[in-house]
Amino acid sequence: MTPTTLDSLSEAAAALTPGSVSQYLETHGWNLQSRQPDVLEIWCLNQSPEYGSARVMLPLATDFVDFLPRFKDTLDSLCHVYGIDAEELQERISSTRSDLFFVRINQPMADGSIPFRQAGKTVDALFRMLKAAATTAADPHHSHKGRRPTVVSDFLDDNIRLGQTKQGSFVFTVSTDLGVSPSDENSEDSTRSSFARRVMLTLARGLESARSLTLRWDERALESPSNLGLSAALVESMEELTRSEKLRSVDLSFQWAAAEPVPNATASTIALDRDVIVELPRLRERLVRREEPSRKATLIGIVKSLAREETPSGEDDAAIVTLLTEVGGKTRSVQVGLEGEDHHWAIIAYQRKLPLVVTGNLSFERRSWRLSGDIDVDPSFLKYFSQQHSSSNEEGST
Repeated sequence: MTPTTLDSLSEAAAALTPGSVSQYLETHGWNLQSRQPDVLEIWCLNQSPEYGSARVMLPLATDFVDFLPRFKDTLDSLCHVYGIDAEELQERISSTRSDLFFVRINQPMADGSIPFRQAGKTVDALFRMLKAAATTAADPHHSHKGRRPTVVSDFLDDNIRLGQTKQGSFVFTVSTDLGVSPSDENSEDSTRSSFARRVMLTLARGLESARSLTLRWDERALESPSNLGLSAALVESMEELTRSEKLRSVDLSFQWAAAEPVPNATASTIALDRDVIVELPRLRERLVRREEPSRKATLIGIVKSLAREETPSGEDDAAIVTLLTEVGGKTRSVQVGLEGEDHHWAIIAYQRKLPLVVTGNLSFERRSWRLSGDIDVDPSFLKYFSQQHSSSNEEGST
């Protein structure tokens, strides 16, 4: 057993509550021998084949001046019973009514750390991943744009936590609180508990499905992606999670709450190695095409770049313009081919950092957003600005 230090016991005591310890004991073979409400509980473990017999006193009265040392004594006793350290005990107790999601980052690390910017992007990707899974769980037909069902925002606000990292390769721990037992009289909390588990099952199913489909595509997946837990938003979050060039792989795994029936939901570890990572954009493109078929759209954005095309002598100049605009509530780069007068207005918009208004058929293909078909550029604002700018110059020269 790894020695239990005072610091680790203090951290465990600060993170846990008497209620969570009581739930853990109840679901792990201990019997409640006696209880003084709001004061203490006595728990017994009778002739466990693995751990033998034991008794512990669990303090409940957090307002007693000696509560914290007594609570630490209880945790220390449980560490000795199970032959584990305080860190592992804390994880076991925390997972009694919490599903845990582990994300292991495998890449070269000189000191067991990862760049701060990468850590921030990883946390953001994990939040987007859980948001996508919650949206699919709440409404399989949701477009993942605009307003989500209230149960999704409640889940994101109240049920998920970022836990401590684990030793070894850098591991993010995401905890999903299942709340009270479904048998509790409070039906609202029971519903929330049921939804939290459903989200995690959707996430597990979606991640495993995404991995399988990148390795072996099956066209039937597009018939009903939500049945597989899939959405373009989920796959996009996987892309964001695996974007670091130094990354070798990401290992995803779940530890299901002991207080609930353990689902047969997924493999023990879902490995996203380089073979999977390079195929994620192709999978997302297929899902986007299904979710967002080509449609007529008017976009307003800033010209990010112009890549001039070679044109025969005497023909109009042409270029592929990259427009930074909003698609589905997110900032995207959209490519559009312009020529002649339209190309001229794109140059003005680029030089003066003014918005360009373009209408065409919006689609997602070859891993990027494109505007094609009959392209129409509305230059009215640019003409107005040019006239005003010209008038100002003339006044300034007199």
